[in-house]
Amino acid sequence: MSVHELAQSGPSVPQVPIGHWIESAVDWVNNNLGPALDGIGSAITACVDGLSYVLGVVPWPVMVLLFVALGWWLRTWKFAIFALIGPLLIVSMRLWDQAMDTLALIIVAGAIALILAVPIGIAAGQNAVVSRIAKPVLDLMQTMPAFVYLIPAVILFRLGVVPGVVATVIFAMPPGVRLTELGVRQVDREVVEAGEAFGASPWKVLSRIKLPLALGTIMAGVNQVIMLALSMVVIAGMLSAPGLGQSVVSALSQVEVGAGFQAGLAVVILAIFLDRITAALGERAAPAKKLERRLRAVKRRAARTKDTGTETVDATRVGAGV
Repeated sequence: MSVHELAQSGPSVPQVPIGHWIESAVDWVNNNLGPALDGIGSAITACVDGLSYVLGVVPWPVMVLLFVALGWWLRTWKFAIFALIGPLLIVSMRLWDQAMDTLALIIVAGAIALILAVPIGIAAGQNAVVSRIAKPVLDLMQTMPAFVYLIPAVILFRLGVVPGVVATVIFAMPPGVRLTELGVRQVDREVVEAGEAFGASPWKVLSRIKLPLALGTIMAGVNQVIMLALSMVVIAGMLSAPGLGQSVVSALSQVEVGAGFQAGLAVVILAIFLDRITAALGERAAPAKKLERRLRAVKRRAARTKDTGTETVDATRVGAGV
């Protein structure tokens, strides 16, 4: 008897019809929530089309100058040179309109992902039960092959930009949730106690102390969400979503190496620009060190006040003044 036959002759394990359950769930959603899905799809399409129209109406020299100004203001003059050469290269490859379509799709998908991810991350950072529930769900979302998301997305929303945005949101959300939770949890306990010592409410501690101190880590999550969203443009192109992904898919189907390389290079240029800009925004938006020093000073002053009984300080005002 072969090894395969021996394995087959062993005790049988009952089949768990997980696939059937998923199909039933998708069918139920499709049959019972059709109007809601149509509304969601229409809203996503309107956002992407509207933003794509705005980006397309602005003349490309104006957009290039805007990229250069952002690069110089947020980074350095060296990056401003890249922000000039990169977009000009996209224009020279006749891919500017597709790049703007891709940028619109990434902005909309990234915004939706962050609107969902940041509150969940804050809740997970504040509550251990929410964190324990969120972790396995995030693990599933992050490790499941992206193509698997496309099957229910296409069934529910049909071909077009909407299933691409939905798949991108699911794929890009986990880093936003994880890094937001990490930032909230890593706030120095002594700094939090400085606010609590003066009777600050939990909401004030969160909004005026924890979130400002965690902003750098949260912005790192924003950066990762945008990068993962950019990595999904080709898959969105497979679903007939406009943009550089569609150019890559077209080049792949026609075996045009040059056209595919050009579209991929345009994606890389967009990725580098967005990565550096969001990273710079994170560095500028996080007054963590300054706020932490001031709150530590408040706690030391509180200790002296407790001994002398002559001085009081509102720690939450210190946080708000940064």
